Parts: sequence; C-alpha cells; structure tokens
Amino acid sequence: MPLLSLEDVSIAYGRQALLEHASLQVDAGERVCLIGRNGAGKSTLLKIVAGEVVPDAGSVWRAPALSIATLSQELPLDGAQTVFDAVAAGLSEIGQLLAEFHRVAHDVERDPALFARMETLQHEIEVRDGWSLGQRVDQILARLELPADARIGELSGGWRRRVALAQALVREPDLLLLDEPTNHLDIEVIQWLEDRLLEFRGGVLFVTHDRALLARLATRIVELDRGALTSWPCSYPEFLTRKAAALEEEARHAALFDKKLAQEEVWIRQGIKARRTRNEGRVRALVALREERARRRELEGKARLSLDDGPTSGKLVASAEHVSFDFGAAPIVRDFSLRIMRGDRIGLVGPNGAGKTTLLRILLGQLAPSSGRVRLGTKLEIAYYDQLRAVLELEKTVLENIAEGREYVDVNGQRRHVIGYLQDFLFSPDRARVPVKALSGGERNRLLLARLFAQPANLLVLDEPTNDLDIETLELLEELLVDYGGTLLLVSHDRAFLDNVVTSTLVFEGAGRVQEYAGGYSDWLRQRAVQVPAASRPAAAAKPVQAPKAKPAKLGFNDARELDQLPARIESLEREQAELGQRICTPEFYRAEAAEQARVHARLSALEAEIEAAYRKWNELEERLRSYTAR
Repeated sequence: MPLLSLEDVSIAYGRQALLEHASLQVDAGERVCLIGRNGAGKSTLLKIVAGEVVPDAGSVWRAPALSIATLSQELPLDGAQTVFDAVAAGLSEIGQLLAEFHRVAHDVERDPALFARMETLQHEIEVRDGWSLGQRVDQILARLELPADARIGELSGGWRRRVALAQALVREPDLLLLDEPTNHLDIEVIQWLEDRLLEFRGGVLFVTHDRALLARLATRIVELDRGALTSWPCSYPEFLTRKAAALEEEARHAALFDKKLAQEEVWIRQGIKARRTRNEGRVRALVALREERARRRELEGKARLSLDDGPTSGKLVASAEHVSFDFGAAPIVRDFSLRIMRGDRIGLVGPNGAGKTTLLRILLGQLAPSSGRVRLGTKLEIAYYDQLRAVLELEKTVLENIAEGREYVDVNGQRRHVIGYLQDFLFSPDRARVPVKALSGGERNRLLLARLFAQPANLLVLDEPTNDLDIETLELLEELLVDYGGTLLLVSHDRAFLDNVVTSTLVFEGAGRVQEYAGGYSDWLRQRAVQVPAASRPAAAAKPVQAPKAKPAKLGFNDARELDQLPARIESLEREQAELGQRICTPEFYRAEAAEQARVHARLSALEAEIEAAYRKWNELEERLRSYTAR
C-alpha cells in the first residue's frame, strides 16, 4: 500500500535545479535508501516529503492521516528542555502530559501543593491510555543511555543527535525519514538502530553514507543524480555494477549525439548555395538539437584526493608501556601497552565517551598518562583530523582557510594554485569564496581534508573523518588511505570503512581495558566469537551435550524441545564458522572467484548473527527454567 508519492516534482535554488520532473513512491514496509552526492538535494527531498518545503512544480500525495517522524541533519532542539521533555515531545499531546507529569513527580516532595496537579495528570494519562507510551519513552531513553533530566543545552552534538533520534523513534510513525542517522553514533547504538528498523512495520526513507547499514536495511535504493530520481531494486554492490554500465551507455549516447550535432553545425555553415537550398525541416531539427544539448546536465567530476607521505619516519613510530589514565574516578585506560611500527594502519573502536580521542592524545604525546611511559619515534610529521573541525575558521572563506594569505600550495612536491587545488575537492571558484559557516557538513569535511592533505605527513591521525561525506567521496578516501605509505591512526564508527582500511583494531572493552585485534571490524567480531571465555557462556556451551531438563514441560512443549536442540545447533554453527574462518586465512581462498569470496564472507556474517541469536535464546530459556525451578 503506498504511503506517499511524488509526481513530476521540480525545485530549484537560484539557477541550480535540485529536482527536475522527479517521481517517487514509498510503500508500507519498504526501507528505501536515498543516495547521491553532497549538495545533490537529498535533504531537500526529505523536507518535501515531510511537508516542510513546497516544490516549485509537481504534486505530493500522502496517505490520509499519514503520520511522519523526521530525523534531520540539523538539530532544532530547545536547549532549555530536558531530555525527557524533548523525547516525549515526539508523542504530541500525550507527550506533553507525560513530560509535565515527569517534572511534577520530581518536584512534588519539594512542593506538596503540586500533589493535586500530579493526580489530575495521572487521571488524564490513564484516560488516554498513555502509560504504555510513557514506558516506550523510558525504554528508548534507557537503550540510548540518555540522561532523562539533563538539559539539552548541556549536551554535546553527538548526544543531541541521540535525543533527536529517540524523539523520532518514540512516535512509531507510518513513515520514518532519517537523514544521516548514524552520524556521531557509536557502533553498538548503530546496531541497535538497525535491529529496531528491521522490526519497524512502517515505511522508512533514509539517507546514509554507512554502507553496512545500507546493505542490511535497504529493500530498495533510490539515486538522486543531476535532478533525476532513479530506482534500483537491488543490493548496493549490484547497484554499483548497474550504475557503471548505465553511465557507460549514457556516455556512448552523448558521444553519438555530439557527433551528429557537430555534423549538422558543419552543414549549416556551408557556402551560399547550400544555405539557399537547405531543407528548412533540417534547420528546425538542428535548432532542436541545440536546445537538447543546452539542457543536458553533465556528470560532475569526481574529487581527486592525493596525500603527500612526507619523509620516511623511523621504524618505531610510538610505543606505550603499561600506560594508565583516569578521568576523575573513571578509568579510561588501564595497563595498556602497544608498539606502533611504520606503515601500521590501526583503527580505534569503542562507545562514545570511552576515551578513543584521549588515547590518541596520549599516544601523540599531547596528554601525559597517569602512569606508564609513552615514547615517540623519530622524524615524525603528524597531520591530525579533528572530528570537531575546530581547526576551521568559520568567518573566513574556504580560500582563506587553505591559502592563509598564499596564492599557491605545495602538494606532493608540486606547486599548485589554491583555486585549482580546491577544485580537486569539488569546490568551484565561486564556492571557494564563500565563508565556511555557509558550507554544508559534507563540504566542511572536504575542506578539512583539503587542508590536511596540503601538508606532508608520515603519521596521519583521523578522528571520525567519514561523517557527512557522500559514499563516492568516502570510497575515494578509502582508496587513498589503502595506498598511503605512512602510518595511520583512525577512529571511526563506519564498519565497512574500518574493514577496508585498517590492519589492526584497538577495542575499548570497558573498565579501562583496551585490546588489540588483527584486521578490521569484522575480523574482530570473528576473533571475539572464538575467544569468549567459557565462563561467560551458558554452562552447557563449553560442552554442548545435553541441556538441563529440570521440569522442561513447564516451558511448553516447543520451548522444551528447542532447549534440547540448541546445544547441538550451536555446536554445528560454530564448527561451520571455524571451518570458514580457516578457509579465508589460506592463500587459495583469494585466488577464487570474487563471487565465491563474497559468498563465504556473507555466510560468515550470517553465522555470526545466527550464533548470537541462538545464545540469546538459550539464555532466555534457561533463565525461565531456573526461575520456575527456584519457586
């Protein structure tokens, strides 16, 4: 059943048309991923769907009584509100009652006169059956670890984004619009969001640069390219193949068209005799060709990223020996040791606030540890990408932020004009002269990368570089980092980016423990599954022979049978996982066809999910059984 449809919609800002005669339909149960370059108009399209922006032409149809919730890139939250008030606001009128009850309940001990108001609110909420909605608010606050009574104005941008996400999810609308929902979220919350959206019964239209999220969620991809919307009902890898073929076909047709136009232009410019006898129909056809050529929107060029490795550093880049660091009473790092060698590409993974940026500063010598020793290597030239973009001066233009009064910059040993260098990062000469405060998030990211890459560096430190970048630029950055000859330290919540770039991963496992694992994020998941201590699993997991059978009938026949069968099932799944894990470690695996490699990796991912679900079910059934037996 369609939730909404756009027919022949057009909208332009200035001379730039973001949408030209675009059409789109979203059905209930669909999860549509909208992709396109930064500045293509994706956020504008979401605003049209939400009714926040009226298109210049065309029609927008929404199903009767359609409820829509939106998570935008901007965070228009009232800084004076509490977190509970902001999240409950997603429930409209009943949310206002719940928010007021929450405030009154906190203040009633201090002011007993509020007791009568609390009783009135309680009655109104009961009449509207609002307590179940109140539980939904509490559950989402708990899952996103949001402090209910904190003021929005006291929160960082990342925590405000969690609040905005909670506000959108608590409504459980018919249609959910998400604009870059994973920005500033840690991996655990991203995975929770994925699970939540997979269970969501309404329609979802979302914009993301997170390819892992895209691959798991999207039932269809819609691309916004040069004002046109194209639907691709396929996976992202297949989309890339089909898109490349479509661009090749487009280029072939354009070449044939241009050749014909050139021939007609030669004909019309022939001598006097030809002009006297020319066919007027052919002249009209030429005019039509000229108009069609003028309307053609060329594919914009790709960003051209390059990075100067600088002089070779010493073999040892940095070493940490039994380093500890505490923030107040909270341990950030405990007894941490690491040797970073030239050419290492190390990723840092952990929840927001775990201390990833703090550890970077310790390793770079910018912050002294509470105990232990850090030693830096020789001949280091460090370039640091700050996730807060603090190095950018917002009042200055793009040009001034790069040039700093100069007309030329030296990049990879070549002297480049600043305007030409900025065009490599998709800044036109006009755009290079606007103040940084007028740029989008993706443009600011590209500017910071341009500034960073204009200096030679043999140690590159990137703290969340992927936020706001479109997928195309993200993949170009990946290619650059894979070929980079220096040493890389990378903080990222983008799982695909980590898998494609890093050679080892530092994981913050809680209580100050930081553990190094070989490979990227997926490699860590596989190693973690193998290394889980037997004590942390159910008792039968270490020796899956037979499940306990104390009064199994009280579980119900199906549950009791499932409890009996789970140990053998888990053993079979883990055996298959181990076999595939050994297979991908052999050289022969990488000589196989790409399709076979992809099949094996996909099966490994599926096995991880199945094993986790099986253990979760086992724990649940055993807990129910123990509870019954204890009575």
